[in-house]
Amino acid sequence: MGKRKIEIFEDLKKKYVRMALETNQYASTAKSAGVSSSTLRNWMRQYETEVLDQMESEGVRLTQPEPTEKEYKKKYEQAMKLLGEKELEVAVLKDALKKNDHH
Repeated sequence: MGKRKIEIFEDLKKKYVRMALETNQYASTAKSAGVSSSTLRNWMRQYETEVLDQMESEGVRLTQPEPTEKEYKKKYEQAMKLLGEKELEVAVLKDALKKNDHH
């Protein structure tokens, strides 16, 4: 393959890497490119840093993907655990204050 054809093919790969990064839709991007998800992942490993640097130089910011229900539940459980610990601390401190008031 000629050097120019290789450059065009690399540019096309980078385009799909950028699309995947911008949309956070890896499966549909791979489908649009007509390749498997594993092929897109290989392209990501190969070109992601270069594409991200280019996007940064253009001032493009990536948005974080929406958390999944599972991630929301995990965060909720962590928050409830912390809340329970804080409520326990407050109860212990109140109890200690009551004991000090009686002495």
